[in-house]
Amino acid sequence: MPELPEIEILVRHLQPLLKGRTIRRVRIGRLKCLRGTSPAAFRRLVTGARFVVLSRRGKYLLFTLQRRGERQRLMLIGHLGMTGRMYLSPLGAALPKHVVVALEFDRDRFVFEDLRYFGSFTFNSSAIDALGPEPLSAGFTVKCFSKSLERSRQAIKVKLLDQSLVAGIGNIYASETLFRAGLSPQLPANRLKPAQVERLWRAIRATLTEAIRCGSTLSLHFAGTGSQDGLFYFGRAPGASESYEERLQVYDREGEPCRVCHTAIRRVTQAARSTYYCPQCQQD
Repeated sequence: MPELPEIEILVRHLQPLLKGRTIRRVRIGRLKCLRGTSPAAFRRLVTGARFVVLSRRGKYLLFTLQRRGERQRLMLIGHLGMTGRMYLSPLGAALPKHVVVALEFDRDRFVFEDLRYFGSFTFNSSAIDALGPEPLSAGFTVKCFSKSLERSRQAIKVKLLDQSLVAGIGNIYASETLFRAGLSPQLPANRLKPAQVERLWRAIRATLTEAIRCGSTLSLHFAGTGSQDGLFYFGRAPGASESYEERLQVYDREGEPCRVCHTAIRRVTQAARSTYYCPQCQQD
């Protein structure tokens, strides 16, 4: 599932393409992805609306719309799920088989397709209302992070996946962050010492920042028409040149040597998710 860095890159990609565009027609392909918004209400609210700005909250894309003659703005919330993709395509192009929603402009259209239909495109804001602080914002402080960890006995890797703790971190970046912090993924959250909490806090921000910077340098085709289709993860993109530096340290590298100490990377299952770590570098 795409995580914070992938969504941030997608937002930066789509924002200049959508800003100021007016929606002329709406096509709905998968009703359940509207998550509580009826098709009639969705069409009524969206048709004729103009894109004002696109932003991000955790793993969600926030599309701010405004209807002509109305001062109040609308917030359309998109989530890619596991297999979702959002891009622009010409009006003359055939719609993909698994289209969720297509918003048509004068000459092209915004397409949201999702093979497994786990994603969503809705005006229901309940999901983002429950999110914790943004990890790269000023509101995410060591103090608030520490207080939240003190209340949990969960293993720290599992706790990092809790979106009410901090928004946007998923399985990949949780493993990568813990490696950078030198912390065992099995350490109970409320057992972390102040120095460890601060180390982890810094590692979260550094890992996500580096991943966004890394992704910003890749030329990816979001419409599924190129050799580097889809969204990148923090590592070698599909089709990337051999000179591209591989950056994943532990995730999906079970049995491979640690890039720091050469110990074999291990994999364990935590809360039904795979966790990757180096037993030598992550002993704390």
